[in-house]
Amino acid sequence: MSQASERGSAATAFHFRRGWIYVLTLALVTINYMDRAALGVVAQSVRGEFGLSPVQMGYLFSSFLWSYVIFLLPIGVMLDRSTARNINSIGIALWSLAMMATAGVWSFATLLITRLIMGAGEATSIPSCGRIVREWMPAQERGIANVFWSAGSFLGPALGALVVAAITSAWGWRAAFIALGALGFVWLACNLIWFDRPENVRWLSDAERKKILSERSAGQPDEVGVQGSPAVLLDLLKSPSQWGAMIAQASGIYALYLLLFWMPSYLQDTKHLTIMKTGLYTAIPWAVAVPLSIVIGLISDRALKNDTLLAGGRRIAVMVCVLLAATLALVPFTDNTTVILTLFALSLTGINAAISLNLSLVTDLVHRARDVGKAISLTILSGNLCGLLAPIVTGYVVAGLGSYDWALWISGLLLLVGALALGAMTRHVILPADNEERATPVGGMRVSV
Repeated sequence: MSQASERGSAATAFHFRRGWIYVLTLALVTINYMDRAALGVVAQSVRGEFGLSPVQMGYLFSSFLWSYVIFLLPIGVMLDRSTARNINSIGIALWSLAMMATAGVWSFATLLITRLIMGAGEATSIPSCGRIVREWMPAQERGIANVFWSAGSFLGPALGALVVAAITSAWGWRAAFIALGALGFVWLACNLIWFDRPENVRWLSDAERKKILSERSAGQPDEVGVQGSPAVLLDLLKSPSQWGAMIAQASGIYALYLLLFWMPSYLQDTKHLTIMKTGLYTAIPWAVAVPLSIVIGLISDRALKNDTLLAGGRRIAVMVCVLLAATLALVPFTDNTTVILTLFALSLTGINAAISLNLSLVTDLVHRARDVGKAISLTILSGNLCGLLAPIVTGYVVAGLGSYDWALWISGLLLLVGALALGAMTRHVILPADNEERATPVGGMRVSV
C-alpha cells in the first residue's frame, strides 16, 4: 500500500459521522422522558389545583402507558415495513401537540385525555431507536449505541426535573408543558432535514457507509430493509429466550416507572422539600446514572466478539445490571438523604444498563434482521404492560399504608425474578437465520450454522 493510501485509510479510520445518530437518538429519548417526567415534578401543584388523591394521581401517571402499550406492536410491524424517519416524525408531532394541549386542561378527565394522546405518540420512539441501531451500527457497537440512547430516559428526567421546576416556579406548571411541547418540534425539524437510512444520507463518507453496511449484521445475511411477516410474532412467543428477555424487561421498566413518577413525591413527602429542591434532588440520581450506565454498555461491547455476541453472551451483563437495579429495595432501611440518593443512583444505573442491554440481547438473538422490529416491540410491550402497573400499585400502597416502603420492596422482588428469568430462559437463539438450525443453544458458544 502506498503512503498516500495509508494516510487516506488513517483519515477514514477516524471518521465517526454516525456519531450524529447517537446524538439524534439520545435527543429523541431525552425529550420523550422530559415529557413523561413532567407530571411527576408538578404532581403536588396538580393535586392541589384539581383536588386529586394519591390513587387518582397513580392513574394519571399510568394513563399514558395505556395507549402506549396498545400501539407498540403495530408500530413494531410498521417499522419492519416503513422507515424510522417517518414513524418518528408522526410520533413526536402527535405527543408534542398533546403536551402543549395539557396546558389548557381544566379537569381530571381532560388531563387524562391528553395523557392518552401523548402515550400513543410516544410509543414510536423506543422501538424506532432499536431499529435505527440495527440499521446504523456495526454489530459490536450495539451495546453502547443502545445504552447511549437509553441514557436519554435518565437524562430526560434529570433535565426535566430542573427545567420544569424552574419554569413552574416562575410562570406556573402549564407554561412548562408548552415549553416542552415546543422542544419536540425542534427535534422534528432536525429529523426531517438530516436523518435517513445509511444507504441514503449524503453526509456519510463512503468508507464509513461501507463499514456500517458490511458489519451491522455480524456476518449474517444483511436483510435490513426487507419486509418481514406479522405472523412471526407467533414464532417469537414460542421462544423461551424471548420470554426470558420479556420478563427481565418487565421488571426493569416497573422499577423505572416507579422512580420516574413517584420519586419527586417521595422526596417531598419524606423530606418536605420545596419544588426547586425537589427538582435538584430528583435530577441527581438520574444524572449520575447516565455516565455510569454508558460505561457499562461500553464494557459489554468490548468484552464480546461476533460469535459470542450472536450466541447471547451479553446475558451475564444484563443479569448483573438487573441485580444492581434491585438496590432500590434498600432505601427503606435508611433515613440519610445522601445514602437514599446514592441508592437511587445505583439502582437507576442498573435499570438503564439492564433495559438497554436487554434490547441488545434480543437484537443479538434475532438473526433475521427483517424481524428485529417486532422482537424489540414485543420486548418493550411486555416491559410497559408491567410498568403501567407501577404508578397505580404505588398509589394504592401509599394511600393504604401511608408509606413507600412496600412499593420499593415489591419492585426489588420483581427485579430478582427478572434476573432469574434471564439466567434460566435466554439460552437459545430467538429467530435463527434461514441457513441456521432452529432453537440453537447459546451460552457463549458459536452458533451452529
